[in-house]
Amino acid sequence: MLALLTAPCQQPGQQCCEEQRGKGEQGERVPPSALALSHRSHPGRFACRLRVKPRSPRDQCAAARRLPAPGPQAIRIGGQIRNRPPSHEDPSVPEYVYVMKGLTKVVPPNKEILSNIWLSFLPGAKIGVIGPNGAGKSSLLRIMAGLDAEFEGEAFAGNSVRVGHLPQEPRLDAGKDVRGNIMDGVGETARLLERYNELTARMAEPLDDDEMAGVYEEFGQVSDAVDAANAWDLDRTVEIAMDALRVPPGDADVSTLSGGERRRVALCRLLLSRPDLLLLDEPTNHLDAESVAWLERTLQEYPGTVVAITHDRYFLDNVAGWILELDRGRGRPFQGNYSGWLEQKRARLAQEENQESARQRTLQRELEWVRMSPRARQAKSKARLSAYESLLAQGPSEQVGSAEIRIAPGPRLGDVVVDAAAAAKGYGDRLLMADLTFSLPPGGIVGVIGPNGAGKTTLFRMIVGEEQPDEGALTIGDTVQLAYVDQSRDALSADKTVFEEITGGLDVLQVGTREMASRAYVAAFNFKGPDQQKKVGVASGGERNRIHLAKLLRCGGNLLLLDEPTNDLDVDTLRALEDALLDFAGCAVVISHDRWFLDRIATHTLAFEGDSQVVFYPGNFSDYEADRRARLGAEADQPHRIRYKPLVRQ
Repeated sequence: MLALLTAPCQQPGQQCCEEQRGKGEQGERVPPSALALSHRSHPGRFACRLRVKPRSPRDQCAAARRLPAPGPQAIRIGGQIRNRPPSHEDPSVPEYVYVMKGLTKVVPPNKEILSNIWLSFLPGAKIGVIGPNGAGKSSLLRIMAGLDAEFEGEAFAGNSVRVGHLPQEPRLDAGKDVRGNIMDGVGETARLLERYNELTARMAEPLDDDEMAGVYEEFGQVSDAVDAANAWDLDRTVEIAMDALRVPPGDADVSTLSGGERRRVALCRLLLSRPDLLLLDEPTNHLDAESVAWLERTLQEYPGTVVAITHDRYFLDNVAGWILELDRGRGRPFQGNYSGWLEQKRARLAQEENQESARQRTLQRELEWVRMSPRARQAKSKARLSAYESLLAQGPSEQVGSAEIRIAPGPRLGDVVVDAAAAAKGYGDRLLMADLTFSLPPGGIVGVIGPNGAGKTTLFRMIVGEEQPDEGALTIGDTVQLAYVDQSRDALSADKTVFEEITGGLDVLQVGTREMASRAYVAAFNFKGPDQQKKVGVASGGERNRIHLAKLLRCGGNLLLLDEPTNDLDVDTLRALEDALLDFAGCAVVISHDRWFLDRIATHTLAFEGDSQVVFYPGNFSDYEADRRARLGAEADQPHRIRYKPLVRQ
């Protein structure tokens, strides 16, 4: 039996229930993560609950006798206040969309990635999940989706709660085209409309009175159901979602789609199905800025609960009302968005550092006393010794390691780095880019943005010489030494360890122009200790990306080409990559949809805007967006599928 204690709502930006996170029955300490996360209907307020678990049947009975009478413990359910004893824990009541009790997950070789997590989610909550790569974020969502039963503790959805899950590699029905797969998300609504049309047709047929009465009765029920589902504009709703997410044409064969296109189809299908609990694993991957902005608006207005793993920090700022940090197996909930979490995290780390400094000072004083008084071993002195031993046993607060990425520099650049003069390039019957003109200055960092399929990777292939422009010129400076990090991770060997894959088994590596101990180089990408012996095949998506970066950045260069380097990286690694690029003594051209990342690093923006037009703008992403809105007005915020000019060959 669980007792629920209501806690006062805090202002956004404060950690919830700090005052109430005290002792339970018989002095039992409540786990820090035993919070219920919710989003109230009124802005800026959040409700929270603490769980207190009696420790024995006897205590349980005593606790039941001490429960307050119904009345003071008012629980908000669906916008109404209902009085209910706080001992109630029936999951069929829609207060809790999902509940975890002591959830623990262990992965080989006996590593506990989720440890004794107690959480409850209420309707309407918008929760961003963050943590280092390999911390168990995707595992948490798979458990919540019912796809992973290998765990200890309890994890269950409330009765009648519909759960929808977007994995990193979603499956589509190969027997259907793109539109057929998307319509699977609105199958029930489509069947309602089909039945409505059938009944409409039947009413035009000659029927006897009893048959007509039956048709009229069912027609009224179906009409009400269509109204309730807001299904009259279903086709338009589907088209808007397909346009906003830049989904391939509806008649396209899904077997020919790229990984990013498959994810956009799956995301579109899932959003249209409107489950009560929406589980999203990196939903912004492979989405351009306009599509992400549309997704943000959609989720802000979404009536259900949203739990999203994402490295997109603007997305977390704009959508999340809670941040759930997975930290060394524990689930740490914070009230507020990403910026609020940063402030709270900074304050918590500072407090831990202060506590550690005080602990070290106490240790030093006690150690000095131990050394000065070796013969004082009477009772009074033993207390001081035991104080030293207990402090020593505590050890410093364990911190999750952070990456410190180093990019090997190349030779000094000359005046010419990359110059494009009226360059044009087509593919098939499409003109990808026309009249492309820009000059990359030494020391510049260019963020390349635009819809998938617009020609960004084709531009990279032109720079490295794999393709040539159809018209105009693309000039690479004589002093340029290229380092190209592409999107493909298929070349990684699943059977090798992380250390072997990055270093080739060598003890010393040539990193640019200098030698470096292999294990130190691998550790710089946050693979430390036993993580270096992990098999690549069991690495998470973010860990595989770090392996890929570590392999390809070894050679060094003075012009970096990075194609979607931020995909699947955790926030700490993103910061390390940002710092490495800002410190890099050369130029970089980076394809990315991560707006925060581009705002921090970019000196220039190269934007593929559609209709074969490419704009080179001196400024970061936000600077460019302000200019685009000034040029395009309201049209700037309306995402649509990419358009090309037809290719006319001479």
